[in-house]
Amino acid sequence: QVHLVESGGGLVQAGGSLRLACAASGSIFSPNVMGWYRQAPGNQRELVATVTDGGTTNYADSVKGRFTAFRDNARNTVYLQMNSLKPEDTAVYYCNFRVILKSSMNYWGQGTQVTVSS
Repeated sequence: QVHLVESGGGLVQAGGSLRLACAASGSIFSPNVMGWYRQAPGNQRELVATVTDGGTTNYADSVKGRFTAFRDNARNTVYLQMNSLKPEDTAVYYCNFRVILKSSMNYWGQGTQVTVSS
């Protein structure tokens, strides 16, 4: 079992920045991938960014160049630095932890609200 605790959401004006953090605890097996997904009202949950414990990143096209995902493996924590925020970035952001090649080990955080005002 893996427990995820998110922090850092909030309200920001368009063009501003926020940093999200997600700390994992429990059965941390490698190799794994941690990342962020988001869900806006009426929409499906979508990928934002992921980063493996080896440092490989993957980003949605809509956030490339604006968001950066990075990890502190010693603390089992993943971060999402969000710059140049847009109103369309408004959503609940969910942290995800997944052990690669072990599909049963896939966990979600409780979600944190990010609201970008125009």
